[in-house]
Amino acid sequence: MNKVIENRFFSIKKLIPKNVKILIVSKNQDISSVEKLYRIGHRDFGENYIQEMVEKYKKLPKNIRWHMIGNIQVNKLKYIIPFIHLIHSVQNMKQINIINKIALKYHENKIINCLLQIKICNEKNKSGITNQEASNILESDVLKKMKNVKITGIMGMASFQELKKVHNEFSYLRKLYNEYKKKYGHDVLSMGMSRDFNIAIKYGSTIVRLGTIIFGKRKKTI
Repeated sequence: MNKVIENRFFSIKKLIPKNVKILIVSKNQDISSVEKLYRIGHRDFGENYIQEMVEKYKKLPKNIRWHMIGNIQVNKLKYIIPFIHLIHSVQNMKQINIINKIALKYHENKIINCLLQIKICNEKNKSGITNQEASNILESDVLKKMKNVKITGIMGMASFQELKKVHNEFSYLRKLYNEYKKKYGHDVLSMGMSRDFNIAIKYGSTIVRLGTIIFGKRKKTI
């Protein structure tokens, strides 16, 4: 099975420009599968659940760059702040305040990079905030005074529907990203998953989040 995963990874990697980061979504995958990708040089892995991320962090090499891509459980954030590389799914000032507070407690110079998750489709299972809500956060005097949180870009998830909608949604997110990049210096646009990463790349994604296309469908085993 590990050989299959390796072959899939290299096949997909050939299709993705070098300036686009591949984030392997390792949720529900066993340790050996992650280790295999690590041994062939991959370092960026994303998890949806804090508890699962922490368990993998304990067992895997410490130079892995862990990304939080699922809904944030504020009561568990303290467990990942010491080692998290990037949080993709920030949606409100409460989360930002808690991240900043924990980071400051961990080390006064600890900076946690975060993305604001923008809702770009109308599916109920896709969360996120509006452009106006994101702007309110970015213009907040409270945020501007924080020294332990840095918003570096935005993230979004497209519809699981016809391709025309996906194109429109990614186009919209790219437009917002361009505006934020010009105004706030953002440099990360996280969009595109296994089913639509090729479209996301056309619209300028800097990180694509790939899971099923690499691992296939599997039951949860850690």
